[in-house]
Formats: sequence, C-alpha cells, structure tokens
Amino acid sequence: MSSKEAGSCQVDTHLPEEMGSITEARRIARGVLAECGYRGHHEDVLLIVSELVTNALMHGDGPPALRMTGGPDRVRVEVGDAGPDLPELREPGPVSGWGLHVIRLLSTGWGVADRDGGKVVWCEVAAGVAPLQARGPGA
Repeated sequence: MSSKEAGSCQVDTHLPEEMGSITEARRIARGVLAECGYRGHHEDVLLIVSELVTNALMHGDGPPALRMTGGPDRVRVEVGDAGPDLPELREPGPVSGWGLHVIRLLSTGWGVADRDGGKVVWCEVAAGVAPLQARGPGA
C-alpha cells in the first residue's frame, strides 16, 4: 500500500489464481479502507471486493489483479483479468448468481473497461450515499 497524501491511498496487487485469493483481497481491502479513513460502510466495500474477485476467478482468465484507490468519502475498486469475455448482467438467482446485481445496488457507479487484452470491472462507492435499494421511490 502506498499513501499519496493524508486521507488518500492506493493499492495495486496481483492475486493468486485460487479461491483463497478472495480472503486475501478482503484483507487487503480492509487495510486500504482503514488507511484512507473511509467513512462509509466497510462491509459493503468488502462484499464488492469479494464479488469482483470471485467473478474474475470463476469467469475470467489468469490471476486477478486488484486495484483500490480512495479517500474518506469515496473508494474505487477495480478487478482485472486476462479474459476477453465481458460480464453480463443476468437475472439474479442461485444458478446465475447475484454478484453484478450486488455491485450495482451498493455502488454509485460501475462498469467494464478493456485493458491489455483483458478487462477490468470497476465500481465506486461513496460514503454517505445510500445504496440504490435504500433510496426512496423514483430514485
């Protein structure tokens, strides 16, 4: 982890191509959230990290790469892999899973970008912004 300035931090790391990387990614994310003093719900960010790393391991190619940047009010999470296939938002359920729906509901924005022949799935979470499902009607 490297701090750019007080209250701002960043981490870039490659994770092993194994399911134990989910636990390691959550440990790293906890450290980033603490270092940058993120004031939002840490468990929401940890769940997002778990979902993104799980998706990279199950549906991507090669070892996943985790990048987090943030400060007290906002955190960006990116998980990349070498696979060219882009994720699809499917009807949530026990067969297709809930991953991208969870990310969509907990974040202020998310998307997918091509990178080095693979892809990066990213999302941003803001402290003090209620998740989509907690907002009032018409939000």
